[in-house]
Amino acid sequence: MPLLSADPAAFPAEPPSDPRDPVAIAAHDWAAFSALDEMADHWSRPGWSDGSRAYYWMLAFPDEPELTALALRCQEALEPLGLDPVPADGLHITLTRIGTPDTVTPAQLESLARDVEPLLPTEFSLQAIPLAGSRGAVRLSLGPWEPLLELHTGLAEGIRGTGLVTRKPTAIYRPHLSLAYNNRHRLAAPVIEAVAGLRALPPVELPVAAVQLVELRRSGREYRWDVLKSLPLT
Repeated sequence: MPLLSADPAAFPAEPPSDPRDPVAIAAHDWAAFSALDEMADHWSRPGWSDGSRAYYWMLAFPDEPELTALALRCQEALEPLGLDPVPADGLHITLTRIGTPDTVTPAQLESLARDVEPLLPTEFSLQAIPLAGSRGAVRLSLGPWEPLLELHTGLAEGIRGTGLVTRKPTAIYRPHLSLAYNNRHRLAAPVIEAVAGLRALPPVELPVAAVQLVELRRSGREYRWDVLKSLPLT
């Protein structure tokens, strides 16, 4: 498993004590989130305005009813906070950014999809665990991290082999699945209190049998995408 390192730009900045243990990961995520004093507007990210597009590797879950039900239950409980809920068909795990349409050619995408196939791990399962957050979102913890880190490493190697540049190395990757985005600067305490009441919900199992190469776009206060390639993990 790749070594993880601390990074002040990541959240949590420190990696968990045991990235193989879902319980340890969830506790670590919660400790970092519950220590926040303030939350930031997720949509004020520089260079990612409404209509922006970029190519990403991600995991999408359009046909996982247990995940959809868990997301909806959490979102309904958090509704008084005025967060921006992720729609059921928008639930995803971001893996790594590839580039933008004006910097990556269709030929490079084809080459990337072809070259990355032998670097992919076999299919695996994750636990999606209620509930924690970050400076800009409320999100499910994921565990174990080991298969996600292996997948991230293969994808990053493929990107470098195509002559492109990975923005974030695997060492500072922090897997998560966002359920709602914070849309203004606010004190964190009311969000932390609301999230704390959902932490007793049981986790759900997520099978991961394919990875998607997508063109991701920001549409208002949502993320939408078109799948360009879906590569099986066999």
